[in-house]
Amino acid sequence: MTKREKNLWQGIDSTAQNALTARDYHTASFAQELAQRGVEAGELVAADKSEREIKEAWIPGVEIFARKIHPQRHRGFFGEFVRRDEGILARIGLWPKQWSAARMFAHTEKGFHVHPPTIPEGSAEAAWLRRLFVDDPENYSLRRYDDEQWDVMFFLQGRVEMILCDIRAGLPRRVMRFFVDGDNHRGNNNVGVVIPPGVAHAIRAEGAEDVIMVYGTSTIFHPEFEGRIASEIETAELPLSWQEFLGRGD
Repeated sequence: MTKREKNLWQGIDSTAQNALTARDYHTASFAQELAQRGVEAGELVAADKSEREIKEAWIPGVEIFARKIHPQRHRGFFGEFVRRDEGILARIGLWPKQWSAARMFAHTEKGFHVHPPTIPEGSAEAAWLRRLFVDDPENYSLRRYDDEQWDVMFFLQGRVEMILCDIRAGLPRRVMRFFVDGDNHRGNNNVGVVIPPGVAHAIRAEGAEDVIMVYGTSTIFHPEFEGRIASEIETAELPLSWQEFLGRGD
């Protein structure tokens, strides 16, 4: 601490003074905020991906698109997910083969987990993925939706932090952290998210509210398509005394 800061805290004991740290409120660049502290999903919807800073921070293949939630007075609200022949999914040629729902209790997390990209026989992994997402990113016909799991996620209730990390061979490691609001919190952060295979993802429930999500997958569920990384947060261990009791051979 500087001399001025020490004078500011002279009323507490020296041990506590030495333990003091200050929160960093400095504004970083967009890329730094996206990778480190996280940004609002609405900022990503409005971002111009042709700008160099945005392009260099964005994980190739990830799509984040706005959703409009309509209030229905005295009854609730209504919001579409996506239309097969319109919008982002129509443009990239993706329509899920399976739709599922999940509930996350407040103060819980999912992930990290990742789905494997498929590589055509005779192709080098890094070269193929660079072709798909760097050299020819708008040639959506090259994508192997039928053979690998792409996720399309929507949130109906609660607020979440999503963390994406690109771990595909041959592509730069990038991290995107952003906050999505469920339909019961109408605003700019009501979005849909497309996650390609090879991009590890995790979700944290924000606040004291359960999260309800609906997600589509490009393939039907295959257990072998789900690889878990640093996912011990999902393992609820029994108390040690319970484990000892259950382990007895009486």
